[in-house]
Amino acid sequence: MSKKIITALLILISFFLLPASALAVCPVCTVAVGAGLGVSRALGIDDAVTSVWIGGLILSMSFWLIDWVGKRRKKSLNTNYQLLIAVLMYALTLLPLHFSHFIGRPYNTLFGVDKILFGSTVGSAVFMLAVWADKKVRQVKGKQLFIYQKVVFPTSALLTASVILEVIIRSLR
Repeated sequence: MSKKIITALLILISFFLLPASALAVCPVCTVAVGAGLGVSRALGIDDAVTSVWIGGLILSMSFWLIDWVGKRRKKSLNTNYQLLIAVLMYALTLLPLHFSHFIGRPYNTLFGVDKILFGSTVGSAVFMLAVWADKKVRQVKGKQLFIYQKVVFPTSALLTASVILEVIIRSLR
């Protein structure tokens, strides 16, 4: 990628990492997901496991952008716009991975699906389930159970999914 594109992406990312107010998914949670992604790649963990964190991060950033645009418009976005934002966030992440040949490599599959696509799908589903669980607990109890619950639920869910996926991958070798 060119330096201009990288600079633009860094400015865009830093803009979202410095929100003015609390958003749908808290900034600490997204930073934790991003840190998990970086650590797993640095340790040489399988692409499918690393991609669990990619999926969680994409979904988290989608929630952020949806909430940010909704606040700027002074009313919530309808479902079509929310879906469009989520699709764009996935495309902005996965298409560069495809064009740089991280996605689509031969023999880098799990159950017949590219490992990055598989892991991203699992990560997104797990992240969504954890966000839902956090909201459900708050609704039932009328409050959070512990400090940083909004961070702990998604992060621990992604970590659990990563460990389970790693065990499955090792059993298939």
